[in-house]
Amino acid sequence: MARLYADEGYPRQVSRLLKDLGHDVLTVQEAGQGNKRIPDETVLAFAISQNRAVLTVNRGDFIRLHNQNSGHAGIIVCTEDIDRQGLANRVHQAILEAGTLAGQLIRVNRPNS
Repeated sequence: MARLYADEGYPRQVSRLLKDLGHDVLTVQEAGQGNKRIPDETVLAFAISQNRAVLTVNRGDFIRLHNQNSGHAGIIVCTEDIDRQGLANRVHQAILEAGTLAGQLIRVNRPNS
């Protein structure tokens, strides 16, 4: 399964659910970087150093970072969704479909109501 790094704004419950689905998820808080307002570039650099794909709901900034440099282990941008299990399932499915995450920008959107 995937090695993931969940940024500060990523829902912790979704991180836990992804762990339950077999993914290796490290959160910013677990890495000792919580509540420090770490710049997005630093979050991505840490994820690269750990060979982890970033999980984020901060779509605009991380899409921009991907467009500047695709030399990363993957970026998964998600729309916010109160259905945490549904979001975890969609992320899990997107990872399975992608095969390799390296250098990829994966968009996981909330389904239309």
